[in-house]
Amino acid sequence: MTENNGIDGSRNPSVQSARASAWRYDEMTASGVDYNDARLAKNYDARHTQFRDFKREAEQIIATLGLDASATVIDVGCGTGAFALHAAPHCHKVYAVDVSEAMLNLARRKAKEANVDNIEFCHGGFLTYEHRAEPADAVVSTVALHHLPDFWKSVGLYRLSQMLRPGGRFYLFDVVFSFPVERYEAAAAQFVDAMSGQMGPTGQSEPATHIRDEYSTYSWIMEGLIERAGFRIDNVNYTNEFLAGYLCTKKTNSTQSKP
Repeated sequence: MTENNGIDGSRNPSVQSARASAWRYDEMTASGVDYNDARLAKNYDARHTQFRDFKREAEQIIATLGLDASATVIDVGCGTGAFALHAAPHCHKVYAVDVSEAMLNLARRKAKEANVDNIEFCHGGFLTYEHRAEPADAVVSTVALHHLPDFWKSVGLYRLSQMLRPGGRFYLFDVVFSFPVERYEAAAAQFVDAMSGQMGPTGQSEPATHIRDEYSTYSWIMEGLIERAGFRIDNVNYTNEFLAGYLCTKKTNSTQSKP
């Protein structure tokens, strides 16, 4: 028998890493709106606060998850810190994770101005963030997962489940479609018109970009991905045909195999 001495790279870690990078999805490259652009990141709060109340959203999530002074929370897709900054006073520690350095810089600045010192800011995302601390009590992600195609959503959700303690909670809010597929043209037009009206002149192009270039999926797909990643869905709130919130618990006796 001929010994495999690694000439083909099968035992060479650097070759294995290079092969993996060739097929791995690059979540650092923007799909749709590019919030790596410092100008767009700077304007994010001004656009989104026209139709979102960050404080109220955060308070609802904190209450829903039952976060207290002992809790450790991971906020994936933290953006400019909308949830992390409001959650920090209620928690022991928040890990605020985002693929955009521009967004993280704004969040860091806001934390410094507010004298908040229990947030650890991390450059990464669903596929690249490595949680090296003890398993967290909760994970939160709001309007971020749609930047990944469905296969990579499943990988990202599985990775999040591995960062949680058994019985830990997961809250996901995102653009999730629940309209019948035969209505796709009318529904897409409705989504674009409604969001464009709410975001004002500076955000007119974003809703169309979202539909065309980003990866929002159907509710029945999303729910399957969540459950197969090792979560039990405890509650679903469909705001309308375009938005959904999921409160989940990590299964303690899951027999799910890795994606």
